[in-house]
Amino acid sequence: MRRPVAPSLVLLFAAALAGLSQLRGQDLPRVVLDHDDLEITQSCEVFVPRDLVIEDRGEPGVIQVTGSGITIRFQEGSALRGAEAGRPWNQLEGIGIRLIGVHGVTLQGVRAHGFRSGIWASGCDRLTVEDADLSDNFRQRLGSTPLAEDGADWLWPHQNDGNEWLQAYGAALYLEDGEGAVVRRVRVRRGQNGVVLDRMNRSQVYDNDCSFLSGWGLALWRSSGNTVCRNAFDFCVRGYSHGVYNRGQDSAGILMFEQCSENRFVENSVTHGGDGLFGFAGREALGEDGVHPEEWYRRRGNNDNLFLRNDFSYAPAHGIEMTFSFGNRFIANRLVGNAICGIWGGFSQDSLILANEIAENGGMGYGLERGGVNIDRSRGNRILGNRFRDNRCGVHIWSLPTSFTERPWGRANDLRAEGTVVSANRFDGDELALHLRGDCAVRWGGNLLEDVGKSTEVEPAARLEEAAAAVLPPVPSFDDLPGVSRPVGARAEIAGRENIVVGPWGPWDHEEALLLVHSAGPGFVTYQSFPRGLELDAEWIDGPPPGVVATELESQSGERMVRFEATEPGLHRFQARILAGEDSWPVEGWLLLADWEVRFFPWRTDPREDYAGWLAEADAAPVVVLPGLEFHFDSGGPEGYLPDQERSKWQGGADHFGTLASARIPLPAGRYRVRTLSDDGIRVRVDGDQVVEDWTWHAPKEAFGQFELREAQVVQLEVEHFEIDGFAKLVVTLERED
Repeated sequence: MRRPVAPSLVLLFAAALAGLSQLRGQDLPRVVLDHDDLEITQSCEVFVPRDLVIEDRGEPGVIQVTGSGITIRFQEGSALRGAEAGRPWNQLEGIGIRLIGVHGVTLQGVRAHGFRSGIWASGCDRLTVEDADLSDNFRQRLGSTPLAEDGADWLWPHQNDGNEWLQAYGAALYLEDGEGAVVRRVRVRRGQNGVVLDRMNRSQVYDNDCSFLSGWGLALWRSSGNTVCRNAFDFCVRGYSHGVYNRGQDSAGILMFEQCSENRFVENSVTHGGDGLFGFAGREALGEDGVHPEEWYRRRGNNDNLFLRNDFSYAPAHGIEMTFSFGNRFIANRLVGNAICGIWGGFSQDSLILANEIAENGGMGYGLERGGVNIDRSRGNRILGNRFRDNRCGVHIWSLPTSFTERPWGRANDLRAEGTVVSANRFDGDELALHLRGDCAVRWGGNLLEDVGKSTEVEPAARLEEAAAAVLPPVPSFDDLPGVSRPVGARAEIAGRENIVVGPWGPWDHEEALLLVHSAGPGFVTYQSFPRGLELDAEWIDGPPPGVVATELESQSGERMVRFEATEPGLHRFQARILAGEDSWPVEGWLLLADWEVRFFPWRTDPREDYAGWLAEADAAPVVVLPGLEFHFDSGGPEGYLPDQERSKWQGGADHFGTLASARIPLPAGRYRVRTLSDDGIRVRVDGDQVVEDWTWHAPKEAFGQFELREAQVVQLEVEHFEIDGFAKLVVTLERED
């Protein structure tokens, strides 16, 4: 089920193989790696017996490098494995190769799998890692599904001075406290994080492919003066289900946190990430960690970085997010099809946004953020010579009251939103070219507008000032960029957010087959395979259970699915395998089919403030009988779930409605778990005892409750749900735990 590798990536790995061929000509002493804590002090070629597993149980590092100025080469076909095949990725621990305080070391052709980190180097200057495969190392299991987000999947990159990233999330390659490193032709798949630079300066990262990861392709912490070019950091994403929710959960192709400055990012492909680039000045920079004189905070952030000719497209959130920073240059990049916006630059000052392609952004924006360039409370920016096309809003600038004005960073830096120039741009088909709101001022002039819905919208307190057409600064070019690969555009056949498919361990790599839940409803669940169109077969384990059937389906578009469905009321378990060619997936679950008495009603009384008043508003609502509570309202209301004779009577809309439901279900003795998926508030009672409560305004998320029956009986389930605004869901299912 593997797709052809894109031509530019073929070139990358062909170069890697050529490099290894040259290395084979060098005569190095051979070392057999067959035990933990192997110390290497001199140049050598490492041989690992086939299929040998060596767990890191002693000092950190199965291999411990203690010599400087040496070359360590893995023999072709040798791989360091820290865990047996099949161990869950979130149970992987230990370090493959550990280096501390050695300099001028070269690691060639390393294959390290089954660890929390494949290579971890501390205080090592002039380290070279080349032609490595660091796939199949640590990654978290995701709770989010195609049907709903799990808020527990959000990452927390805000602290790393104590190696928090490594401890919590792992990393294929983790370099800290050094300079002059070279990382080239490294490949990472089936992991969470690719390359981490922690306090690494004046290093080069090029010709690498760290893609289809569930965290960050490249992450920088307090790292400056580095060159990052010609890499693929695509599909580094979590928290996305196309057409259902777009969160990203702070995953990113490139992450920059806590004062990373004067770096160059050139000709990288950074598509389909949670964000393409996620940059944040840092907690210390803002005054949230540590105490410094107020003057120290002046111009603190991720400053004076260059982003040139990169592709930051198809992100569930932002193509580029760079906040609380100064003097960054975004030049000739591609920012297409990002769900929230192309560039989000809140509080960042003196940015140059020049000659970029900024198109089709903002289709799933939140609040003020939507469209091409979005900036809050910022000054001195130049937005020049860009091509805006079909964005919800081309440029959106605002300044509203904020607590940041009272923090150390805010007091040290002028937060007046003025001095920004928007000039010499082309707007083509955007719904709105320029939107200003709050106390902000923008100089506008020399822009070309074609077929825009509206040219400018200036709300009270905002000021639109006239500017002459700008003289555009030149686009930089470099003769000193290392590397040979051309990753930008190499994955054009899977462009678009619709090609982001996230499973329980991270994004689908568009190579190996994947099975996911397609849909679920009252008494049924349907599975779909990727790639779409694979012929699927269902095979029962221990024979077909009573009251359940399996059906193989094909949609009009050619998608193949398998549905398991209850044929009679009650709670039914199914266990089966789904087959697709040589691939096989075990599936099991519980199907609940019951007669639910349901009332939908619009409300005016906030249920969080006056529960009794809210409940009273349901008195006039009709009771309808439905086979289950599987309501994916999404951006609509309950009207579509009402019988035909009641649909025309519905007086509510898509917001501010409630649901009351109850059912009597016969169950044998045992322990049971209630699972709910809700947006917004939810309560569930079993025979009058409350087992689930999340009576809050929230995004779609799961909640669970338990109860136990000492003997067979009919139980009464009661459900209460309210929707405030935006997205809406209500799903209630039941399963046995024993």
